[in-house]
Amino acid sequence: MLSTDPDLILEDDDPADGAAKAPEPQPWRILIVDDDVDVHVVTKFALSSATFQGRRLGFLHAYSGKEALAILRDTPDIAMVLLDVIMETDDAGLRVARQVREELHNDLVRIVLRTGQPGQAFEHGVIVDYDINDYWCKADLTTRKLFTTVISSLRAYATLAAGKAARDRLNEELARARNVQAALNPLALILTLDRNGVVLDANERLCTVFGVARDAVVGRSAGALRPDCIGASRAHEIVSALVRNGGWAGDIDIAGDAGADISLRCAALAFKDSEGLPYQ
Repeated sequence: MLSTDPDLILEDDDPADGAAKAPEPQPWRILIVDDDVDVHVVTKFALSSATFQGRRLGFLHAYSGKEALAILRDTPDIAMVLLDVIMETDDAGLRVARQVREELHNDLVRIVLRTGQPGQAFEHGVIVDYDINDYWCKADLTTRKLFTTVISSLRAYATLAAGKAARDRLNEELARARNVQAALNPLALILTLDRNGVVLDANERLCTVFGVARDAVVGRSAGALRPDCIGASRAHEIVSALVRNGGWAGDIDIAGDAGADISLRCAALAFKDSEGLPYQ
């Protein structure tokens, strides 16, 4: 049935096209830690309609420092903790804040302390001595200030989490590269030079193929290995590619110790410093 009221819109509960609803994104997890039940109720009510980056807020509750640590230990993706200072002891919240950083090694979660009895000197000491992100007297933390504090904390958490994810991906790629290098090292000939072409290191396989001792190579020019194996034009090609692209690949033919020709498939990489100058 269609309504004749222009201000009333009825949505079909079962759309004809059968399109599936997009799954709702995971909410931001916020842990409320306070021994006063009313604080939990008021905080959750004040933030019930808040969203950030298209994600709503989800709340976890702890009523002591011990409960808070247990939840934080079992739920690593908590973005923010609203943490009461005085609970089972006068410094229960401070202990939690320190343990989160030093024992759980959680540097991502944003910690906002709340207290009903702040002292000015005590407040300054807390900010300096503890790795917290904000400190509020409950009486001063209005709904608007609470909303602003939560959103700014979530924004900081999202930035830190994205940075950590990027670092983790790089570490995984580095680990894979190291595994490949470990597999290739017994077969590869690896020569490391400084920016002036002086040999910094030569692996065992290279020394065997060239018939030289490592100590006789390190500290000398790379040309001392085989003065005639790289002509002037090939040397210019390699250097130009390193300067322009940071790398070169190609074949180099050399004569082995027994007089037989050896064709080496080579790759050269230039590692550059922050100013773009090669250092290795």
